[in-house]
Amino acid sequence: MGVPFKEFYNLNFLQNYSRILVKISPSFDADIFCQKVLSKDWQVLELKQRMRRISETLGIMLPHKFEDAISILIESIEALKHTEFEHQGIEFIFIPDYIELFGIDEYDTSVLAIEKVTTFISCEFAVRPFIIKYSDKMMAQMLQWTKHKNHHVRRLSSEGCRPRLPWAMALPEFKNNPQAILPILEELKTDDSEFVRRSVANNLNDISKDHPEIVLKIAHNWYGTNNQTNALIKHGLRTLLKGNYPGSLELIGYGSPKSFVLSKLVLINQKVKEGDRVAFSFSIKNTSKKAQFLRMEYALYFLLSNGSHSKKVFKISERKINPNESFHIKRDHSFKLITTRKYYKGRHFVAPIINGEEKEKLRFEII
Repeated sequence: MGVPFKEFYNLNFLQNYSRILVKISPSFDADIFCQKVLSKDWQVLELKQRMRRISETLGIMLPHKFEDAISILIESIEALKHTEFEHQGIEFIFIPDYIELFGIDEYDTSVLAIEKVTTFISCEFAVRPFIIKYSDKMMAQMLQWTKHKNHHVRRLSSEGCRPRLPWAMALPEFKNNPQAILPILEELKTDDSEFVRRSVANNLNDISKDHPEIVLKIAHNWYGTNNQTNALIKHGLRTLLKGNYPGSLELIGYGSPKSFVLSKLVLINQKVKEGDRVAFSFSIKNTSKKAQFLRMEYALYFLLSNGSHSKKVFKISERKINPNESFHIKRDHSFKLITTRKYYKGRHFVAPIINGEEKEKLRFEII
């Protein structure tokens, strides 16, 4: 088992970074900084708590004036690029956090800092309080960043305003109405960087969970532009495709589920012990007179503690299948213990899904 990431924040890390700060600002007291960070309950703090402790301590140790303090941190990033830290930027997430904590009332200085810092460590979390406090002004800035020469800054303009960015501060305004985001995505849809285009796709997927009709309309307008944009749309529609939202599968070019005949559906093991795998198989045939795109998934209905079931869809594969072509599929699913799901003994169900159409449910039991 690997070392928990929070353990990268240790005395050695703090001392190494402190040496850089001392070279930039000789009045910075490295020993006191390390003592304050590592004091009290440090050992029981989790990753985000340790990050916040570091940024809060920097707030105490650096100059009181935000403009002076952030200039030191930005200069430290330039120094870090010439050290062993060059390719380990994730540890420095406390720098964006510092901007979020201490720069929220210093809009102009903070925006310039975010633009510089995000080229080293993403400010996608730090920018969100600024979107909330300075909504129109900040979104105008995000739109301006779509033209930036650095792809990290262009990505920030999309990633930072995702309505449902994981582990981040919520943006309820954009969950309710995503219109302010759309010009940004429009500018970035054909960006040269896959890194940026992937963020656009993730933003569309976020929006689709609250406004599927808006995303489907965008998909219709964009699809067919080029292969890269088509891939972006397909990734951005993934939630709608899994849910068989009307029009989504047809847009991407999947054939009608009525074109396919499923047969020989077999559940290989009907009783499964925790930690084992449930297996099933089936045959599929294209009965139409033309080649069709086929998307194969399966739904698992997990038994919950209250006796109801929770459905989760998993992808098998997708492919182009010729007229009258048929083939056999075998798939299994592990019930190995994981921290994000508890398995309850009793009835569960599995069902193949062909181009969005769910087929017969097969019952099995965890014993």
